[in-house]
Parts: sequence; C-alpha cells; structure tokens
Amino acid sequence: MPTLPDDDDWLLDEQHAIGDRIRVIRIRQNRTQESVFLAARVARSTYQEIEAGTVDARVGTLRKIACVLGVHVTDLLHG
Repeated sequence: MPTLPDDDDWLLDEQHAIGDRIRVIRIRQNRTQESVFLAARVARSTYQEIEAGTVDARVGTLRKIACVLGVHVTDLLHG
C-alpha cells in the first residue's frame, strides 16, 4: 500500500495546483471570483483561499465550485 510522504510539501503543492486549475478555468470563462463564489454559495474568503492554494478545501466545496464552472470535480483535482 502506498504511504504518504514524511513532509507536508506535497499537500501544499496539491492545494496550489487545485487553486491554479480553478483560476485558469474561471479566467477562460471570463468570470470574476465574485460570480463564482456567489453562485457556489461559498464565503468570499474561503473561495479566495482555495484559489490561492492556502487552504485544504473540502470535497463538498470543490464540488460546488466545479458545478458552477461546468466541470467535473476531477477536473479540479487532476487537471
């Protein structure tokens, strides 16, 4: 069975990658952060932290964001 790395750098890298994917999709759709967090019913600060990659987002929150952006949640996770 695979094991997790000893440090948390991999988690931080993944958080940033997810945030980058969200930002790229949002910008391609010519949407503002506000239009996405309002439609997803996510707090402004939470959305901004997710997109900045500074928080480990809950799956439910990522599903809401993915739905608003018209993509599958796996597109945010695996790009």
